[in-house]
Amino acid sequence: MSAELSKQTIGQMVAERPSRSRVFECWGIDYCCGGKKRLEDSCAALSIDFEAVQRDLQREGAVTEGCQTDWTTAPLTMLSKHIVTTHHAYLRDALPRLSFLTQKVRDAHSSRHPELAELADTFTAFREGMEAHAQKEELVLFPAIERLERKETATSLDCGSISHAIQVMESEHEEAGEGLKTMRSLTNGYAVPDGACATYRAMLDALSELEEDTHRHVHKENSILFPRAEALEREQKCEVTWICL
Repeated sequence: MSAELSKQTIGQMVAERPSRSRVFECWGIDYCCGGKKRLEDSCAALSIDFEAVQRDLQREGAVTEGCQTDWTTAPLTMLSKHIVTTHHAYLRDALPRLSFLTQKVRDAHSSRHPELAELADTFTAFREGMEAHAQKEELVLFPAIERLERKETATSLDCGSISHAIQVMESEHEEAGEGLKTMRSLTNGYAVPDGACATYRAMLDALSELEEDTHRHVHKENSILFPRAEALEREQKCEVTWICL
């Protein structure tokens, strides 16, 4: 890994080359909520081989990725709309299905797997939090960022700057991340237990997919959209205020 790359945060590394996320996922390195850390620090905290991760990143870099949108330079409005149509749309489809699956599996298998009751409760809290979070982004934060990019004069609102709103969103990302960690722990890393029925397997597969999509979702916000919006707000010396979340 180059000296220049070693100075970047994990989030910056994935923002620069999104396919690096696959390497971090394989090693269990958090690049969304933990995206502000440097790779060496994260490896030390997880007691994993920093040099081995570097080698995997180098191998990944040698692979042609094809055409990808560079979200570090794309218009903020384009990025926010992408998040809504890709990740928020995914949540609207996946969360109701997972509510059904987690409850059905709990009712059928909790006598042998008592952890399924906590899993269902944890997922319910995760769903409620993410649905409210997505709504606040779509109705309040993203439109404010889009107005900022258009250099429109915003009306006076109640809760301060876009930067303050972003702090609230990042705090909610941390809560979602903790929920994902709990669900991964309760399912032993989404491992299929002996005697698991098709519904049990479908639940585990859907939870794993949810974790992966949420990591990509949060990364695009924490490491790309939010820092760029805050920088634009500072550049314009804009006193954007907006409705209380």
